[in-house]
Amino acid sequence: MSTAAAEKIFIKGNEAVAMAAIEADCRCYFGYPITPQSEIPEYFARELPKMGGEFLQAESEIGAINMLLGASAAGVRAMTSSSGPGISLKQEGISYMAGSELPGVIVDVMRSGPGLGGIDASQADYFQATRGGGHGGYRIVVLAPASVQEMYDLTMLAFDLSDIYRMPAMVLADSVVGQMKESIIANPRPQTLLPEKKWVVRGRGEGEAQNVVKSLHLGDGEMEAFHWQMQARYQELADKESRWEEVQTDDAELIVTAFGSTSRIAKTAVALAREAGMKVGLMRPITLFPFPQKAYAALSERCKLFLDIELSTGQMVDDVRLSVARDADVAFYGRPPGAGSLPTPEELFEQIKKNYRAVA
Repeated sequence: MSTAAAEKIFIKGNEAVAMAAIEADCRCYFGYPITPQSEIPEYFARELPKMGGEFLQAESEIGAINMLLGASAAGVRAMTSSSGPGISLKQEGISYMAGSELPGVIVDVMRSGPGLGGIDASQADYFQATRGGGHGGYRIVVLAPASVQEMYDLTMLAFDLSDIYRMPAMVLADSVVGQMKESIIANPRPQTLLPEKKWVVRGRGEGEAQNVVKSLHLGDGEMEAFHWQMQARYQELADKESRWEEVQTDDAELIVTAFGSTSRIAKTAVALAREAGMKVGLMRPITLFPFPQKAYAALSERCKLFLDIELSTGQMVDDVRLSVARDADVAFYGRPPGAGSLPTPEELFEQIKKNYRAVA
């Protein structure tokens, strides 16, 4: 369903994900309804069959992720989506996909936890997403949209990165971005040079070798070699695919850092600080894995104070502290779910003033 590049569409974030996936040639979706991402399977159920694709509401999140594994092994672009509790159930399947070097896109529209939690906006799935989530020391690509436009654009990017690097990719959003409506430009699928899927499982023809997709390596030294191969791929990702946004960081004496929906509020708070004469900037990571470590390190050479803001009790702050120079200070301000509401720009401005005075 290609759309002219100049056409603007007023659409909800979750629907933008599904629209982008279909534009990216996703032809299989397996999922299970859970708030606040249920518009994604609803859109696929309505539109994917029109494109000759397959929509299947699985009996569970566990069934959905294993169907994704099977479709990927057959060479089909496929995806699944859920929220925190469902993503937790999918972890074994994601680990098997990583161990089998299979691409596939997973969308997590975060809600509060642990356990069943609630439907409040949260960013507390950061650890689960960026640390792989399951057993075995693997990682996956993690992209963090901050707008409905990025819900669309980063979903298409997730499919390409997943295919290029033969690993699962996750779009990590939250209920704010998933449920909001904005105008977007629904660009057509970018022309990306993708590797041929020579590894795809298929019927064996006469004289053809049989392809086997597996995560079991029993030969002497095979598993160790495979782990180092994965690590080399992660380093290549970090070198080539790290993405971030900087706002007024050139002369900043304090840099606010936030991702996803929180970065939108933080950007307004930074503007308030600039109006008040304070030299404050914003650093927003777009790839949470690979985390843009070199960008943070470079910023910390000229700015020694960072303020990390999250809709959690603090998870990304660990990566910020590991990335900046040792003589840089990283302050933290968090609003976990259940605090009553999202932080306001004025509330974050107060935190900026509190920490800015320490270096004034």
